[in-house]
Amino acid sequence: MTEQVVNIAGYPYQVTYQENSSTQDKWLLLHGFMGSRHDFDQLISALPGTVLAIDLLGFGASAPEVTRVERFTMANQIADLQAILIAYDWEKVHVFGYSMGGRLALGFAIAHPEQVASLILESATAGLPTAADRVARRQADAAKAAYIRQDFPSFVTAWEAIPLFASQQQLPVHQQQQMRQQRLQQRPENVAQSLIGMGTGAQPNFWPKLAEVTVKTLLIVGEKDVKFNHLADKMLQQLPNAQKAVIADAGHNVHFEQPNQVIARLKAHVSR
Repeated sequence: MTEQVVNIAGYPYQVTYQENSSTQDKWLLLHGFMGSRHDFDQLISALPGTVLAIDLLGFGASAPEVTRVERFTMANQIADLQAILIAYDWEKVHVFGYSMGGRLALGFAIAHPEQVASLILESATAGLPTAADRVARRQADAAKAAYIRQDFPSFVTAWEAIPLFASQQQLPVHQQQQMRQQRLQQRPENVAQSLIGMGTGAQPNFWPKLAEVTVKTLLIVGEKDVKFNHLADKMLQQLPNAQKAVIADAGHNVHFEQPNQVIARLKAHVSR
């Protein structure tokens, strides 16, 4: 694996670049909230072709502080991804996003369908369908941002205890500690700004756009994640060219809990 820095619009994006085989497959991997490109370390060397995993704006152990919340908006981050692909001279890519990264991946596919070879959304949503829901979420995220700024370690502990991540308590202790350490290494101000600028309540409602996403799409969910199984079923009904993969014995963070099953699904996805 090669660690690189790509400067985009004044921000130094940390990336991992890996050439695995001579196939034409190119992968763009987008992590979730409080994650980093290292979330995908177990996947990067196993995928065919060439892989690019990115620390998204404001995240990762070496991220500089991002002072303007506007920098975190979905539109700005989509523009950054486009600039990164131009920097690597990549035209057609398999875009794989987890949770927050899945929302960004979907937004990118809607904005730049010509650059997407296929789309993989893990534990993702198309947003909140009503204005009232989005207002309520923005208010909730503003409260979380205040909590982050006041006592970040306490926020991380509370975040780890939400039902969405209950299945991770069954993982080996070293894996749980690895995930906790990654979260604690984030810059609290960046985490707060990301929630406000890039939270589900702040992003556009993509549900009306799903019918336009004609690219081959794979929806990955863990069998224990009831909420996102339901969301995946709703998205499956509206996406013209999608399949759903339910991963056994996994919750929300499927690739972290069951990397081998996810790798097998990704390989099958690009070979069909």
